[in-house]
Amino acid sequence: MPNRPRARAAALTATAVLLAALTGACGDDAAQGEDPTAQKLDWQDCPAPSPAEGGGEAPSPLPDGTKWQCATLKAPLDWDTPRGDTIGIALIRAKTSGPADRRIGSLIFNFGGPGGSGVTTLPAFGTDYDTLRTRYDLVSFDPRGVGRSAGVRCENDQQLDAYFQQDATPDDAAERAAYAGNVKNFNAACERNSGRVLPHVRTTDAARDMDLMRQVLGDAKLSYFGISYGTELGGVYAHLFPKNVGRAVFDAVVDPTQNAEQGSLGQAKGFQLALDNFAANCVSQTEDCPIGDSAQDVKNRITKLLNDLDRKPIPGIFPRELTQTAATSGIAQSLYSQDFWPYLTEGLEQAYDGDGQILMVLSDSMNGRSPNGEYSNLTAANVSINCADDKPRYDTAYVQRKLPEFRAASPVFGDYLAWGMISCTDWAVPGAADHPDVSAPGSAPIVVVGNTGDPATPYEGARKMVTALGDGVGVEVTYKGQGHGAYDSGNPCVRTAVDGYLLNGRVPAAGTVCG
Repeated sequence: MPNRPRARAAALTATAVLLAALTGACGDDAAQGEDPTAQKLDWQDCPAPSPAEGGGEAPSPLPDGTKWQCATLKAPLDWDTPRGDTIGIALIRAKTSGPADRRIGSLIFNFGGPGGSGVTTLPAFGTDYDTLRTRYDLVSFDPRGVGRSAGVRCENDQQLDAYFQQDATPDDAAERAAYAGNVKNFNAACERNSGRVLPHVRTTDAARDMDLMRQVLGDAKLSYFGISYGTELGGVYAHLFPKNVGRAVFDAVVDPTQNAEQGSLGQAKGFQLALDNFAANCVSQTEDCPIGDSAQDVKNRITKLLNDLDRKPIPGIFPRELTQTAATSGIAQSLYSQDFWPYLTEGLEQAYDGDGQILMVLSDSMNGRSPNGEYSNLTAANVSINCADDKPRYDTAYVQRKLPEFRAASPVFGDYLAWGMISCTDWAVPGAADHPDVSAPGSAPIVVVGNTGDPATPYEGARKMVTALGDGVGVEVTYKGQGHGAYDSGNPCVRTAVDGYLLNGRVPAAGTVCG
């Protein structure tokens, strides 16, 4: 299993596609010795997303007829040798809808993961940013290791089907050995198929790519909108290039002070809180909650379902069965957005009747699996970037000692997230640090938006990010809501705070609270 549930946007896009169904290699792409900042981008109509990006159709024009354009940025494979071998970084843009004399520049998005394809995600959410397009070209990209940008390859589709069916919460020595062996085999496949790229997919590398992107796009300052892991990437960028930060917003904020274990434990608490809120919401409806008589009953029945599936899976999407692991990841996926709570309710109803189809669809979305059985490289990139970034390495004995703490944090997700910590144990590349450095003295203000009900990046991370950025940089805004992220909730107060800064440079009052 990947060592962390992933960020919102790419996963939510895939979920929508899958539920509707129910109801780049690395190479010497440019001559050595060229100045990468001197290149010119060749913008063309966008092709259909590659399988590594999740597949599907080419992006449709925006409602005003604006077409999405794609290009490839040539970036150094190794930033220590900036005029050496290059890789291609896939870009997408929609040009501004406003007059040229009002254009600020390009607004670069990273939607998180790590491992999410910005080239597929930005068009899926493009209309959400119509207001911002009045003064910016909207731009996103596949970070290195992702999708078309020298995408990391590990196991094939058939192997991944088996990998995600395995018991990722082992109960005895035999199951622990099997799980550890499967993780080791997955990591070995990553090294075998993408070993040349693996040392160069750290967040610091992606941050340097963004500064190259800024220069090639012709912007004096970086205008940036980072979501989930995108806030970590943005913080690292601000640390490396504080004087180059223009107007930036962080939404669904990663706690930059935590190591991998602390981050996983925080997510256990965050997903449990989201599940608590889901259960309370269900029983508060005017009609009877179909999956429990009380909030505690809802959670007890979920726990019993997962225990039953550990002993005996039920039919999922033929020929695959819904295992305990698949059900847990499907439940977690549904908590990324309150819009998906009805699907979780329906999926649990089905599962209690012996049908695991909806929970399997949600699980497939979490894992980047398309209805045709093809996987994006979401998991491979997620593990590769996390393991290149995170210095700690945990073994099965360490996880066993930590299980009581994780189970206390979450009876439903504790084991799942604790065992995910061994994802980097046998990784070929050493991790860079215990946690990212995001201190950014001298940076322009960065608006940092935290959501009190966020499962994947718990609310406390926003305050930690503001403190870590340093005095006079981070400006905290709180959204009292549910789901992963705030801006895409459509909350008018959040939109006013974010749009006011990005469009007009109006810094919101520190401590602004949006209900």
